[in-house]
Amino acid sequence: MGIFSRLATLIKSNINDMITRAEDPEKMLNQIILDMNTQLIEAKKQVAVAIADQKRLERQWLSEKQKVEEWHQKAMLAVRAGNDELAKEALLRKKEHERLAAGFEEQYRKQTEAVNQVKTALQALNNKIEEAKRKKELLIARNNRAKAMEGIQRAMGRLSESSAFDAFARMEQKIEQREAEVEARTELSDEFSGDTLRNRFAKLEATAGAEAELEALKREMGLLPPVETRARVEPQAAISDADMAELEAALEELKKREQGGRSS
Repeated sequence: MGIFSRLATLIKSNINDMITRAEDPEKMLNQIILDMNTQLIEAKKQVAVAIADQKRLERQWLSEKQKVEEWHQKAMLAVRAGNDELAKEALLRKKEHERLAAGFEEQYRKQTEAVNQVKTALQALNNKIEEAKRKKELLIARNNRAKAMEGIQRAMGRLSESSAFDAFARMEQKIEQREAEVEARTELSDEFSGDTLRNRFAKLEATAGAEAELEALKREMGLLPPVETRARVEPQAAISDADMAELEAALEELKKREQGGRSS
């Protein structure tokens, strides 16, 4: 496990260094994936060495077991030959190879356990790198969106600066001033050019209606007394001389009839 511990430390160190110096996150992510692949290749080499050691220990263990069996057979051969001293020496050599075989067996089993662990760790590391490759595109998309938002925020920040709006307000005031000057020149030109008397009467006629409407509004609101209504006296028409003569003749005739009635 020391291999992967050193590998993790190295990868973390490289990544932290790149993050500190990073200016382009997309390039940084690509470099991280490249470095991780490089370290993965190195890890695979180290695992291969561990597996080779495992196989070497297995061969040595099996070799010592075989020698134990060989010296056992030689001891039996010496006993059959009646040479007990030679049989004892063979048994001593057998014991020596038994101790070696036991030692190699222990080392082999420990190495086998370690190899299984590093194989599992190597597979997990490989899976992590593949996951990082898949996430890289998503991270790049998120980075691009973040850059776009930064650009929008900078633009909005420039627009929100008071100097820009102050300049806009000053320009608006300048345009309003120019419009007022043009209107003033037009009014003066109309008032003091051509028939000035006609212009004065036109202005009087324009304001007369407004005065009457203002007075009516004040009366409606009760601010002025109502207009008094007076009985209209129709003027009598003048009587002509002929009508007057006819009226007098009718009056004389009426008087005569009245007198005649009294005498009878």
